[in-house]
Amino acid sequence: MSWQQVKGHDALAKAFHRVVQRGRLAHAYLFTGPSGIGKRQFALELAQALLCEDSPEGRLEACNHCAACALVRANNHPDLFLAGRPEDALELPIDTVRDLCRSFSLKSARGKGKVAVLDDADDFNEESANCFLKTLEEPPPRSVLILIGASRERQLPTILSRCQVVQFAPLPADLMLAILKEKGIRDSALLSQLVRLGGGSPGQALALAAPELWAFRRDFLKGLGQPQPDSVALSRKWMEFVEEAGKESGLQRRRASLVLRLLVAFFSDALHLSLGGSPPSVEPSELPTLRDLAGRLGPEQWLELLERCLEGDQQIDRRVQLVLVLEGLMDALGQQLTPRR
Repeated sequence: MSWQQVKGHDALAKAFHRVVQRGRLAHAYLFTGPSGIGKRQFALELAQALLCEDSPEGRLEACNHCAACALVRANNHPDLFLAGRPEDALELPIDTVRDLCRSFSLKSARGKGKVAVLDDADDFNEESANCFLKTLEEPPPRSVLILIGASRERQLPTILSRCQVVQFAPLPADLMLAILKEKGIRDSALLSQLVRLGGGSPGQALALAAPELWAFRRDFLKGLGQPQPDSVALSRKWMEFVEEAGKESGLQRRRASLVLRLLVAFFSDALHLSLGGSPPSVEPSELPTLRDLAGRLGPEQWLELLERCLEGDQQIDRRVQLVLVLEGLMDALGQQLTPRR
């Protein structure tokens, strides 16, 4: 790894360089910002620079050649601790936090200090937060704790008050475009859509680039565009599609959420048209369906549908049974989009 691989956060990297040069590195940081914008990659680069055994004096730069750097890259450094919420859990379990704190309290194995990176800091419960507080208040010498979350508003006050907050901003469109091209995406229409839908997050944009997602979206919108959408058949088709992602519930929920994100974007375009705006940049073949759906509902109804979709996304995130979420969402969509007699 090197800082050059951390795209779009040069100002933050320089700020950490200055902090290290002044000997003012804090013991705990909270990295906040949208998912997929590079918070974890930044944290791991910072960890490697701090644990590097051949870095220049007074500089926050990993050599990328020493044994410590190799161990960090392999996620096998004895003084680097990585933890987060298990895929099947709603909150950070007390056992996960307790294990992290116990390991973190031990003496540095290689003598350069210790770094812990804790994902999903939004998901502390009272029990796991209280367990973590002692380590947060009395960290080992030459240690750094890095918590990663979505926003400071989602943090428990006891955690937030003991961390320095570092806000990561979404990446600009031109940098998003460059990153997506580096990843091998060449289709200009798809690139435009991904930059728009990614919201400044390369990770989210790349997740949405899968061809099977767009193929499903196309067929799904045809079903919604029928005079009387079959909500039961559509919810079944949606569920079958998410089950194709794999047996793990996390993979299925992620795919269901990606489909929902594409639908929200399409419904937002329909709202735009219903308000009298010009047709947005959609595929010409989809424009008739978009115009037809936009004409079925007024702006207030489209807003209600969008709110229902966002509620469904929250339910997916909170591990509500997936089939119930999709059936309930499709029932609401079918009722709204079926013309009244």
